[in-house]
Amino acid sequence: GRLGIPPGSATATRHTPFFKGYRPQFYFRTTDITGAVQLPEGVEMVMPGDNIKMVVTLINPVAMDEGLRFAIREGGRTVGAGVVAKIIK
Repeated sequence: GRLGIPPGSATATRHTPFFKGYRPQFYFRTTDITGAVQLPEGVEMVMPGDNIKMVVTLINPVAMDEGLRFAIREGGRTVGAGVVAKIIK
C-alpha cells in the first residue's frame, strides 16, 4: 500500500539528511515493515527537523486507517514519526 503523509505531521530525530530512495522501517501499532519513501517533486534531500509531505510504498500490505500514527525506525531506533493522511491503493 501507499501512504500520503501531510507536511508538519512527520517529525524527525535523525542527525543526517536522507534522500529519495530512503527505505526505513515503519512501525504501525505492533507491525514493523519496510517502506520506500517518495519525496515531493523538487525535493532532493530532507534535513533533520524538516516537515514534509511524502508518499510511502510498503513492501507488503498492512491493515491501517487514515489518522493512524506511526514511527519511522532505522537500525532499531526511532528516527521520526508521522500520521497517515491518506491511503493510496
